[in-house]
Amino acid sequence: MIDQFSRTKILYGDEAMERLAASRIAVFGIGGVGGYVVEALARSGIGALDIVDSDKVALTNLNRQIIATRKTLGQYKVDAAEERIHDINPDCVVRKYNTFFLPETEDLFDFHCYNYVVDAIDTVAGKLAIIEKAKKEGVPVISSMGAGNKMNAAMFEVDDIYRTSVCPLAKVMRRELRKRGIDSLKVVYSKEEPIKPLETDEESEKRSIPGSTAFVPSVAGLIIAGEVINDIAGIKI
Repeated sequence: MIDQFSRTKILYGDEAMERLAASRIAVFGIGGVGGYVVEALARSGIGALDIVDSDKVALTNLNRQIIATRKTLGQYKVDAAEERIHDINPDCVVRKYNTFFLPETEDLFDFHCYNYVVDAIDTVAGKLAIIEKAKKEGVPVISSMGAGNKMNAAMFEVDDIYRTSVCPLAKVMRRELRKRGIDSLKVVYSKEEPIKPLETDEESEKRSIPGSTAFVPSVAGLIIAGEVINDIAGIKI
């Protein structure tokens, strides 16, 4: 019978599609990378999504974040993402958390319930906390490394964190994960050297806010989603 997942099913088969429908995925960070992860997971038939982000959709998100439109400006990202998910797949169970993953919010999340965890946040401390908890609970986790200040979407690779190079964020993460005794982590990263952003009128913005495009973080997010889908479905590429 033809349904919205028919084109996926002819590649994966019924058994794999049933596994996807029975899976619950947590995506931490619903921005430039994480928004595209959520989009692809919803379109692939994942049965339940936990989406975690404390930010609202801002004007500067319009250039790259799939949930950002003129209509969603000012909305919490998890609210905009939930509406979009249900527009795509009304049967997908969405649990939204308008918060940030911190020691004081950690108890909100039962990692035993997850079939996979996606780390698509920006801060090292938050990334480490998510990864540590996933590893402790034995849940598969994939982490996005730096996508800011990059312009070549073809440079992304999937590898273990300890085989990465060039990426400044990956370098910091390797050091910190080694301290914590974590000996492996699947990541999506780019070997492209970060570009120095042009100067702006606001000194604080120049120092702390990276440049980004519509096509670099989106590619990272879609690669991550593909890894999650194929791992759950048992597909080796």
